[in-house]
Amino acid sequence: MALFDRELISNGNPMEAIVGFSRAVRVGPFISIGGTAPVGPDGKTVGIGDVAMQTKCILEIIKAALEQAGSGMHDVVRTRIILTNIDDWKSAIDVRKDYFADVRPVDTIMAVERFVNPEWLIEIEADAVIAEWPSS
Repeated sequence: MALFDRELISNGNPMEAIVGFSRAVRVGPFISIGGTAPVGPDGKTVGIGDVAMQTKCILEIIKAALEQAGSGMHDVVRTRIILTNIDDWKSAIDVRKDYFADVRPVDTIMAVERFVNPEWLIEIEADAVIAEWPSS
């Protein structure tokens, strides 16, 4: 018998079923959000060439996934910023701080050579822990 149920969070991306992933997974008070790309509801890249706009898009997707999981940005404990150009870190962080200035989760910033879609300049991962979790 499992201690916690496992809840899969979807944002309707058709690649979830094709590749076999979830936007987020919640197990008890823990929520993990995988690499989130700047993709709009129409399936097209948002903010081509603009890392700040892509960062905002991604953080809004993450925010929606957290809310769907019964949480919010206030529960985020870690973010991972993954860029194709490490020199874009400041633009990405300036947007990130608008969402997390008071929460102040830990953060990692790293660069990769490229993403599956070459229009993507950034992906972000996040982990959250629901602080107001009933104790047994």
